[in-house]
Amino acid sequence: MHLLLTSDTHLPSRAKVLPAPLLAAVDAADVVVHAGDWIDAATLDLLQARSKRLIAVYGNNDGAELRTRLPEVAYAELDGLRFGVVHETGPSRGRERRCAARFPDLDVLVFGHSHIPWDTTAEGGLRLLNPGSPTDRRRQPYCTYMTAEVTGGALGQVEVHRLPRR
Repeated sequence: MHLLLTSDTHLPSRAKVLPAPLLAAVDAADVVVHAGDWIDAATLDLLQARSKRLIAVYGNNDGAELRTRLPEVAYAELDGLRFGVVHETGPSRGRERRCAARFPDLDVLVFGHSHIPWDTTAEGGLRLLNPGSPTDRRRQPYCTYMTAEVTGGALGQVEVHRLPRR
């Protein structure tokens, strides 16, 4: 199972459209995961239309329309792996411990907010993934998204994809 992980798309404030490589990855994915901060409902509509399956949450910058359509936390079982999606996890210091305590029944937690790619494993085995942002690199050298493979109930290769500078 091929996953596309993204977050913090911030359209149209950070970019006018989603980058073409990200949209191609959406089309190729079995499951698309978006960890919030959409800003506009049109981006949600676009990903719902293009995705085979979309798992998504709202973020701190999302208004009432997105908050009525999306949960704050989403859960899904994908090929035997228990996934959670949330926008904010707090400061980087202590993140693994906090998330493992808050989400003890998950195998993988996808989060956003910082725009900084993150891939760590908490004590106890919870994998934490932040795909960064495809439209707003903040202090990072590149805008990013992630892909991952799930096979036989295990999370395989996780890859951070750098997008060309605009």
